[in-house]
Amino acid sequence: MLLPTMIPNAPDLADAVIVGDDHLSREELVGAATATAERIRGAHTLAVLARPTVSTVLAIAGGLVAGVTIVPIPPDSGHRELVHMLSDSGAQAWLGEAPPDTTLPSIPVRRYAKSWHSHPEPPADSTALILYTSGTTGMPKGVPITRHAIAEGLDALADAWDWTAGDTLAHGLPLFHVHGLILGVLGPLRRGGRLIHTVRPTPENYAAAAQAGASMFFGVPTVWARVATDLASARALAPARLLVSGSAPLPVPVFDEIRDATGHEIVERYGMTETLITVSTRADGERRPGWVGLPVTGVETRLQEAGEELPHDGASVGDLLVRGPMLATGYLHRPEATAESWSADGWFTTGDVAVIGPDGMHRIVGRRATDLIKSGGFRIGAGEIETVLLAHPSVSEVAVVGVPDEDLGQRIVAYVVGSAVEDSELIEFVAEELSVHKRPREIRWVEALPRNAMGKVQKKLLG
Repeated sequence: MLLPTMIPNAPDLADAVIVGDDHLSREELVGAATATAERIRGAHTLAVLARPTVSTVLAIAGGLVAGVTIVPIPPDSGHRELVHMLSDSGAQAWLGEAPPDTTLPSIPVRRYAKSWHSHPEPPADSTALILYTSGTTGMPKGVPITRHAIAEGLDALADAWDWTAGDTLAHGLPLFHVHGLILGVLGPLRRGGRLIHTVRPTPENYAAAAQAGASMFFGVPTVWARVATDLASARALAPARLLVSGSAPLPVPVFDEIRDATGHEIVERYGMTETLITVSTRADGERRPGWVGLPVTGVETRLQEAGEELPHDGASVGDLLVRGPMLATGYLHRPEATAESWSADGWFTTGDVAVIGPDGMHRIVGRRATDLIKSGGFRIGAGEIETVLLAHPSVSEVAVVGVPDEDLGQRIVAYVVGSAVEDSELIEFVAEELSVHKRPREIRWVEALPRNAMGKVQKKLLG
C-alpha cells in the first residue's frame, strides 16, 4: 500500500498536516481525502493547481486513494506552458482550485467532508503522478511516476535517513516537484509522521517550525544560505535530528556555516524528476562537503565516457548513469526522447557528469551541457571551480561556464555576485587551489544569477 497511514483505522495524530496556519488531524486528513476519492472515482487524470495549501494536500491524497492520476501544475505557469501540460497529460478537470480563464471544469475539494469508505489499493504499476520537467529546449516533458516507484523511493530514503513515524518534517518547498511533493508530502504520509509546511521557506519560519517540534528539515541551497546568515534562526534548528539539502549543489561554505551555527552536518542527496532520489549521504554515515553520498537501497550507478566504463578513482569525470526500482520508464508521448535517455535494460543517462570515489561516494560535477568544460584539451568540471571561488570572502554567488574560444575550444568564465575585487585576485585564488589550467580566464560581475523556482542556476541564460 502506497500510503499505509491513509487507512481509516490508522491511529489519529493531532496536527498530522500543518500548512501555514491551517491544521489537519489524522482523522480529518483521512476523512476528507477519502471523501475526495469518492467524488473523483472513475476519472483517469486530474490537474491540481499546486499551491501550498491544505486543499492541495487533500487533492493529491484523494487522487492516490482513488487511483486517479494527478498532474501537479506550478501556480506560476505561463499560458502556453499551462495549455501544453493540460493537453499533453489528458487532464479531464481541475481538482480543487482552478486558474482563471480555464476551459476545464473544476471538482471541489471539501475541506470538512468526511468519508470512511474503504477503497481497494490500485495496481502498483499504475501512474500516480505526472510531473513536468523543463529541459533546455521545447515545452516541459511529462514524467509518469508509478505508485511502486514512489513507494520504493521513499522506503529507500527511510533506510538512508532513519526516517520513522516519530519524525516531524518541516519545509517550505513548492508542491509540484519531487523534492517538495513526493519527499516533502508523501514521505511523511507514508512514514506516518507529521508535516509542517511553512508556505515560505524563510529562516524565521524554519525556526518557528523547530519550536513546534520539527525533527527534519528540507531545503534547497538558497534556503540554507539564508538560514546560515540568520544566526538566531539557525541556532533554533540545533535540536533537530536531520537537515537535508537538494535540488542543486550545496556550496561548501554554506555546509560549514550551517555546521558552525547548528552543530549539524547537512545531508546532501541527488536525484531527478525521472529517477526520484538515487544517491544520498546517510544519517549514520560520513557527510563529506561537496559530495552527495552513496547509492540508496536498490540503486546501481555507472560512470562512462563515450560508452566506456571509467574507474571509481575520485578523479575521473564521466557521464552518470543510474538504475533502480524508483526510476520512471520514459517520457509521456516522447518515444524518441525516451530512447535517448533510457536503455533497454533500464539504465537512465542522467545528463550529469560526476566523479565516484573508491569508497563509492559520488560528487556531481554538473550538467554535461553546461558544466563540463573542454578547455585546452582538458576536461574540467565547473563545480570544483565554483567551490573554490565561493571560499573567497568577496564572493557570495558564482556560476562558471565555458564559452567558445578559437584557441582553447572553450574559455572558462566565472559570473560572480559579491563585493568587487580585482579580477586577477580571483583568478590567482583559483590557480593556487587547483591546477593552473582550471583558472578562469575572465571574471564577469553581475547583480544576481538567473535561477528557477527550485534555486537552480540557469546557466543557459549566461554567456
